[in-house]
Amino acid sequence: MFVSLLQKCVFMMSIFRSILPRVARSNGWRCFSTRIPYDNIAELNKEMESIFGESPSPSPLGSSPPQQPVQPAHEAEDSQPVLTHTDSSGQAKMVDVSPKEDSKRVAIASCRVLLGQKVFNLVASNEIAKGDVLTVAKIAGITGAKQTSNLIPLCHNINLSHVRVDLILNEEDSSVVIEGEATTSGKTGVEMEAMTAVAIAGLTVYDMCKAASKDIYITDVCLQHKSGGKSGSWSRN
Repeated sequence: MFVSLLQKCVFMMSIFRSILPRVARSNGWRCFSTRIPYDNIAELNKEMESIFGESPSPSPLGSSPPQQPVQPAHEAEDSQPVLTHTDSSGQAKMVDVSPKEDSKRVAIASCRVLLGQKVFNLVASNEIAKGDVLTVAKIAGITGAKQTSNLIPLCHNINLSHVRVDLILNEEDSSVVIEGEATTSGKTGVEMEAMTAVAIAGLTVYDMCKAASKDIYITDVCLQHKSGGKSGSWSRN
């Protein structure tokens, strides 16, 4: 079979060589050109088909699979999280919330103040020279929540419906655990109000106790839960 195929190839090349001079002469060419007239190409094809037979018709199995549409780059970028407090040039801006609908929004945040055993005992027995640490810090936290838009530049001035701040003494690590909750009915969330409440309460605990010890840590300020608005509910645990 191999010898027969080789003979056919040699015969085809001899035909091709015999046709090219005719093509060149018929067109007055003095050099080789790939622009062979159609009738000469047709003649060559007939000669090849007489040797090798007709070429097989295209098979659907051999066709290329349909190409999947490529997602435009800008659409892929739109699916990524974006910072809402910056414009296209990277400049800070306040978000326009006027198109949003009013809904009940709740946020809960927490933090921890590590006092150390000595200061913890003084707070627990209400022996701090400045006064009742937990009560003063509670009031400070509520006040801080109401002042959030004055402290955080791009926060909206929200009409708060309710603010709760609780401080609990934890003997296991000599700390004060602070939890704050903010509630409103409006167009934007109250996460920052809840977090500001616990942060200010924690700072107040430090201020009340710093005369007894400077080795006090305010840690783990974080959002625990939020609900309401377009993004719905979210919880840390």
